[in-house]
Amino acid sequence: MAVASQAVTARLTQAAIFLVAVIHAGDEAVDAVRALCSDMAGLTRGIGFRFPERHLSCVTGIGSEAWSRLYPGPRPAGLHRFRELRGERHAPSTPGDLLFHIRATHMDLCFELATQVMERIGAHVTTVDEVHGFKYFDERDLLGFVDGTENPVGAEAVAATTIGDEDAAFAGGSYVIVQKYLHDLRAWNALPVERQETIVGRRKLSDVELPASAKASYAHTVLTTIDEEGEELKILRDNMPFGDIGKGEFGTYFIGYARHPSRIERMLVNMFVGNPPGNYDRLLDVSTAVTGSLFFVPSAALLESAATRAP
Repeated sequence: MAVASQAVTARLTQAAIFLVAVIHAGDEAVDAVRALCSDMAGLTRGIGFRFPERHLSCVTGIGSEAWSRLYPGPRPAGLHRFRELRGERHAPSTPGDLLFHIRATHMDLCFELATQVMERIGAHVTTVDEVHGFKYFDERDLLGFVDGTENPVGAEAVAATTIGDEDAAFAGGSYVIVQKYLHDLRAWNALPVERQETIVGRRKLSDVELPASAKASYAHTVLTTIDEEGEELKILRDNMPFGDIGKGEFGTYFIGYARHPSRIERMLVNMFVGNPPGNYDRLLDVSTAVTGSLFFVPSAALLESAATRAP
């Protein structure tokens, strides 16, 4: 029988909160987090029930170091700490035991669920990153380009993100990688639109992809396309713009789901190191990665069983 997943492939929404936290030392902190994980589905239902049309959902991810504390025993085959990349550009690896990816069509429900999560575990974790994301015009990022055009949908999205028989003990789970990028919008907006389109590999206004013959080898769409034996390996992105106008801080929160992290890792190597080395993603001339974490997303049943996992 199919194993029910968390809401990884839930519809993309207009608002999101990304919370990344580190669990404190001690059994009390672990017990509090286990109890929350077991209650997350019910907590989300309780808050979202009042406004079902706003499609509240939450995906909970667990980092490599935290996994052994929360789930003693076997580990997901692909779970490890995010691998720092140093090439033409730098992708740092930053701490993260827990990820809460909260989505809804309105920020109020996201905010309420995030508040309730921290009411439960705030005394037992340190929040190392919190980003409030929003949809920008017609699905564009703050660079002005549509983001997520090539996302798989339906059964293709499930196949791209959901572990199957290759790691049967963790079937129904997924992996997720997150990175926070800060943009130098002044430098980007100073570039001619034609140059921006060459860097991205798409037309800015229409979102039409440039013909393969017209694409630069360093175009973002070229370096993030991964083929294996003639088949493109898809991932599911739910990136969100964010910003703080008073601080002059503008960025994109990258979040990518896949059935194995190597799919996303290969894209990142191409971007930061280059393919071949040196032929890196020129978007990184104006976009700086300031965080990087990898998490395993347990199936719905495995997440709910967390409270019974104590040795």
